[in-house]
Amino acid sequence: MKWCHVPVAGHPVLGVADASGSIELLRLVPSEQDTWTLQPCSRLALEKQCLPLSLDWSTGKAGRASDQPLKIISSDSKGQLHLLKISEAGPGLQAVVTWQAHQFEAWVAAFNYWQTEVVYSGGDDGLLKGWDTRMPDAATFSSRRHSMGVCSVQSSPHREHVLATGSFDEHVLLWDMRSPRRPLADVPVRGGVWRLKWHPFQRDLLLAACMHGGFTIISYQKAAEEEQHAVSLAYPLPSSLVYGIDWSWLHFCRLPQTQPSCPGGDPEARTADQDPTLKAADPSPAPSSERLADSDGVGGTTHQNGSQLEAPLQTEDEDGRLPTPGVKVCDCDQDLEAADFDINLLATCSFYNHVLHLWKWENI
Repeated sequence: MKWCHVPVAGHPVLGVADASGSIELLRLVPSEQDTWTLQPCSRLALEKQCLPLSLDWSTGKAGRASDQPLKIISSDSKGQLHLLKISEAGPGLQAVVTWQAHQFEAWVAAFNYWQTEVVYSGGDDGLLKGWDTRMPDAATFSSRRHSMGVCSVQSSPHREHVLATGSFDEHVLLWDMRSPRRPLADVPVRGGVWRLKWHPFQRDLLLAACMHGGFTIISYQKAAEEEQHAVSLAYPLPSSLVYGIDWSWLHFCRLPQTQPSCPGGDPEARTADQDPTLKAADPSPAPSSERLADSDGVGGTTHQNGSQLEAPLQTEDEDGRLPTPGVKVCDCDQDLEAADFDINLLATCSFYNHVLHLWKWENI
């Protein structure tokens, strides 16, 4: 599942590659009593006896031109890629072209967000390939730098020629696609890299879902400069496989110190002096071995590089304040200059226990 980065016909739209062999679009619409509903609006079945394995929107880079076509690229279990076009008035899905890309499963397909005629694919044959969708009969390049199946690819929305790829071989490779013969950097991680997500605002941060290895945050700058400590955070979740991961597009602003940091009437709210870490509002359904704990066992952990991870989190109050002293959720469009980018929200979902976790990571 992936949200389109821009509204379509005035609504947020979610793209889903489902187990029935179809790509489906659902739009988020208001419902009764200040709630929201996902409403199906278009569906396109791929070929018979094939399972869609991934999808990506062409809208990943900020500043999409008004005349730029809205497209989806999808990969399937037969090793094929499917280019789809979206009619924004509907919205409706329309097949453009399908071609054979890999010998086995095509685990992932992704756009070059800076040049959306170009797409990349990774397959169980261990190949990373590039394609020009206007002439998809032959790959523009093919690489065997990964030693196992390539299952995650994402173009950087911040640096025009940078691509991140991940594999079952437990390595994240960073590429300059002007010279795809060899990667810029090779970052070993623990676990197969099923998903990669660049931070929406911070150009150096890359988030990796590492299956049985939990999740990892990588610094692009440190990796490109061949520093040893390119991994800013690695957190295992021993009882589950982390398959889904993403950054929040919310960001935070520091409140004036004269303002109360927590709602005064909430008996569970505490100041930094009372409790330096956060506790869950409700017990997590995850096994206790998956919960974060510092030396006091109260829900936070500090890592060697000084960063701090806390989870699970309470929701914000009516004023947009999280239970974090002096911090408030800010408007993404209006408050970027006042944003504190040392505080980040991210979410993970795991396979065996079917748990969605929301984490706060403070890069101190």
